[in-house]
Amino acid sequence: MKLLVLGGTHHVGRAIAETALERGDEVTTLNRGLSRPPAPGVRALLADRTDPEAVTAALGDGEWDAVIDTWAWAPRVVAHSARLLAGRAGHYGYVSSRGVHRWPWPAGADESAPLVDGDPASDDSADYAAAKRGGELVVTEVYGERALLARAGMILGPYEDVGRIPWWLRRLEKGGRVLAPGPAEAALQYIDVRDLAAWMLRCAEGGVGGAYTATGRPRAVTVGQLLTTALEVTGFEAELVWAPADLLRQEGLSLGAELGLRLPDGSTPSGMHDANVDAAFAAGLTTRPLRDTLADTWAWLQAEGDPVPRPDAPSPDTWLDPAAEQRLLRRL
Repeated sequence: MKLLVLGGTHHVGRAIAETALERGDEVTTLNRGLSRPPAPGVRALLADRTDPEAVTAALGDGEWDAVIDTWAWAPRVVAHSARLLAGRAGHYGYVSSRGVHRWPWPAGADESAPLVDGDPASDDSADYAAAKRGGELVVTEVYGERALLARAGMILGPYEDVGRIPWWLRRLEKGGRVLAPGPAEAALQYIDVRDLAAWMLRCAEGGVGGAYTATGRPRAVTVGQLLTTALEVTGFEAELVWAPADLLRQEGLSLGAELGLRLPDGSTPSGMHDANVDAAFAAGLTTRPLRDTLADTWAWLQAEGDPVPRPDAPSPDTWLDPAAEQRLLRRL
């Protein structure tokens, strides 16, 4: 395909660009060009997406078989790109989020769960859920059945700039006794960024549209398996000390919030790790083993160092202050 990636250098966008190149697609990216150089073989266009005139000039009269948009903030930016490319792109894939569903999420929810309100014309980036929903609305309005809304769950794997697995790998690297958010058998639901990228590209190629909950199978992995496997693939010598959720709550620690096991106030959320993903798997989604995700994430961190965190990502100290960890480890 001739593919346009709106983004292309961070996390999901980088995985999409690199996966497309591996497939043999002709890849164009559009971003500010301020962070990392484009992947070899990419045609890089430069523009600040918040500047409509700059985007219009950079894209010129180009035409593409498919567009994949990774924008995560004000929906008016998605609205401009979607309308600008109407008639010049055969498919529009939008990296959305399960966050577009109204809270609290029902257990076992699928794509039909209630949605938040969104405004495609909004310039508000503060309300993530409303921003993503606004983007969904305009992409669907412009492209109809040619629009793919990939409502991703927790996205892990190489290039992660939210700080979940990179933070855990760095903590395990230090060794010793490591506080872990219990219970160890708590289920996790996630998707490797490269699996999300490959699936979106296959959907673009096959003309698959619609809204999909794009994450792994529910109850396929536990937090205990995640952290134990991380120790196995890295060879770190650390002892996991499991702290009950009630004890973490009593201590005012939000450890586990980074993996969606609990909310910042310490309560346990519903529907976070048991989404119904039958539709996405029926549409060709496949997932790789947890071991591969963790080993490749560690290899990336060793090769490139820690990523610059996303501006909207919480500080790691939000999850676990080192002094608080040692205090609780002594109690345990």
